[in-house]
Amino acid sequence: MNKSAAYRVLAAVTLVAFASGCSTINPYTGESQTSKASSGAAIGAAAGAIIGAITGDNGHQRRQRALIGAGIGALAGGSVGFYMDQQEAKLREQLRGTGVSVTRSGDHIILNMPGNVTFETDSADLKPQFFGVLDSVGLVIAEYNKTLVEVSGHTDNTGSETHNQALSERRASTVAHYLRGRQVDEMRVLIFGFGEARPIATNGTAEGRRANRRVEIELVPITEG
Repeated sequence: MNKSAAYRVLAAVTLVAFASGCSTINPYTGESQTSKASSGAAIGAAAGAIIGAITGDNGHQRRQRALIGAGIGALAGGSVGFYMDQQEAKLREQLRGTGVSVTRSGDHIILNMPGNVTFETDSADLKPQFFGVLDSVGLVIAEYNKTLVEVSGHTDNTGSETHNQALSERRASTVAHYLRGRQVDEMRVLIFGFGEARPIATNGTAEGRRANRRVEIELVPITEG
């Protein structure tokens, strides 16, 4: 979004919020949505989100600043590590024995959801037995709301590259949609499909291909930097 476009959206948000008193325009989707706040607070939050979105140096940074501008708040200094420690501990407790691994990389937390656990073969439909696992993930992510939620889909190299890319996108979207339905703010969620481009094991063996078929959720702390 360039600056002129962002300011046009900001003007539209202000007019709509003023007219309706409770309706705002989501700056990312352009869709109308109901606000629980007063019209003045809605205008302020929307303005903050859009101003944040146009001042970052890249997409990731713009999303962080948009969330801060919308009132999510940011972590600073030593509080970042402590906050992520607490979230990691809760996730490990909730996900023990589910087949989902929890990995810590600096201040980032990565949840690896193997494809054989989450989806039927060549499908973007979640297995019903995985609903409860994602419910647990959603509860923790919703509670620890000072993080970006980056959902990425990955495949092995079986089949065409085009097919694998589309499948990875659909699977990431399915997981993201489910989390949004569990009270995870949609502004926090970013969706990526990488197809077969980022294997974590060899595609030369059945075991390696199985490892590469996955959805990852990376939790990134929202900071002022």
